[in-house]
Amino acid sequence: MKKYIIYTAVLAVGLLLGWFLFGGTSNTETEHKHDNAAETNQMWTCSMHPQIMQPESGPCPICGMDLIPAESSAKGLLADQFKLSENAMALANIQTSIVGNSNTEDNAITLSGKIVENEDNTAIQPAHFDGRIEKLYVKSLGEKVNKGQAIAKIYSADLIAAQQELITTYSIRASQPHLYKAVQNKFKNWKIHGSQLDDVLKTGQVKTSFTIYSHVSGIVTEIAVSDGAHIMDGKPIFKVSNLATVWANFDVYENQISQFKKGQNIDVVTNAYSNKVFKGTVDFIDPILDTRTRTVKLRVVLDNKDQILKPGLFVEGKIKGITATKSDALSIPTTAVLWTGKRSVVYIKSNPNEPVFEMREITLGTQIGDNYQVLEGLNTGDEVVTNGTFTVDAAAQLQGKKSMMNKKGGKVMTGHEGHLGMETTTNTTRQKGVNTERIDVSKQFQNQLKVVFNDYIQLKEALLKDDINTIKAESKQLLNDLSKVDMTLLTSQEAHKQWMSLEKELKSITTSLSNTSEIENLRGHFKDLSSKLTEVIEVFGINEKVYHQFCPMGDNNKGVYWLSKKENVINPYFGGKMLTCGEVRQTIN
Repeated sequence: MKKYIIYTAVLAVGLLLGWFLFGGTSNTETEHKHDNAAETNQMWTCSMHPQIMQPESGPCPICGMDLIPAESSAKGLLADQFKLSENAMALANIQTSIVGNSNTEDNAITLSGKIVENEDNTAIQPAHFDGRIEKLYVKSLGEKVNKGQAIAKIYSADLIAAQQELITTYSIRASQPHLYKAVQNKFKNWKIHGSQLDDVLKTGQVKTSFTIYSHVSGIVTEIAVSDGAHIMDGKPIFKVSNLATVWANFDVYENQISQFKKGQNIDVVTNAYSNKVFKGTVDFIDPILDTRTRTVKLRVVLDNKDQILKPGLFVEGKIKGITATKSDALSIPTTAVLWTGKRSVVYIKSNPNEPVFEMREITLGTQIGDNYQVLEGLNTGDEVVTNGTFTVDAAAQLQGKKSMMNKKGGKVMTGHEGHLGMETTTNTTRQKGVNTERIDVSKQFQNQLKVVFNDYIQLKEALLKDDINTIKAESKQLLNDLSKVDMTLLTSQEAHKQWMSLEKELKSITTSLSNTSEIENLRGHFKDLSSKLTEVIEVFGINEKVYHQFCPMGDNNKGVYWLSKKENVINPYFGGKMLTCGEVRQTIN
């Protein structure tokens, strides 16, 4: 019996010792396995291209920068939903708007509109004689001009002849005062007087050019001439506006016209100042119906002493105390809509607190200005993407979700994986925040850009002939070569940022070109393309001399730019007419 007790004790001690030696190993191994699993599930992304997701660290396949750990964010999403990182949202400048129809909770009707200049407070600075501009001192839109400010230096053959008459009649003014007075009145009608004429009389020398002065004050909103241009008596040099007040123009459907009248109070809001409400009253209702859109214009005058309301801003106007009809359609900005030729789609933000999106097919009605009627597919309160729509669509493709070109979803390769497009823009000035100073890049990168530039030249040649089919074909070739530009050749983060921003807009504009069939719209997109490609060449260069040319008569006398390999001017905007209208404004080396 004693022997069994000893055996039992030895066995118990052995088991206890084994547990101390090996029992913790299992837990440790389990912990290691969990850690390994966590490491295995870790995904890696690129700070410059957040759409890139890889299971291990390494260089970005687009730009070559080191990948960083990515946060897991796909939990709790429905099959058609996808999520973007905050970094991707910021880089693409994605903006959304709440869809509202005419019938709101507080029994008010909401209208879509745009801020424009108050035409009652605009003035034209005309030319008062024929001549040629040797130096134009007012060159920038938005520039402030004061009455009496020098605006241009002018050469005029008429002025030279008149000065000779002035000098001659001045010497006989005692005997022929009426003749001298008549010559003086000629200069007075030309708005030339003061010290410039006194110098002519004092020296007896004829001036070859005269400085002319503004007789209006305001903010320059249109410039009709440029250095070297000829001016004619009565033709405008520039237009100025007093922006202390502005107009908000709204579109009213024909079935709503009877509900509006002058003097109604209206609250105006804009995304630019989301916390501010601008008060106004209905000032004018157009008596003529636009037969194309079946709408009339409703106008509101808004106080703008601080000049925070900029012409071109989209606004919404809400008039209380009006009951809307059920037939009133929703409306959304044109920038929200992607169109494949057969389908119209938008992207809605599914979660108001998270960057979660999904595609929605819609049925469009009439286009009214910068908005579309939506007949089916959206509801009041839906939040739609209005800026960065192409970016969101590309992200949907990369994540295998329903997208513009992929109705059923599933992973799609974009050709240049992750290089996302961007919304179309009608702004032809330099992009805000883009540095146009030259950045040193390799000749190989410049040569790839040169291929894109050569495609642009071919596109321009097709535009000269108004050859729509060739224009669309060349646009697709340009888009294809643009996707082949290798960002990994860029060595600095500044170069990466510049190229990403410019490439997105180039792709968006070129896509619009390839999908457009109206020649006037094609010219508008070509104008935007020229502006953006100019920035690319200014920033990176293409190892070739490029001529930046300008015609003041294009785009309804707003002026148009284009690029050329040759110094001689061949204007692509008039379809073979006025081929030599224009001049070289800049040579980019």
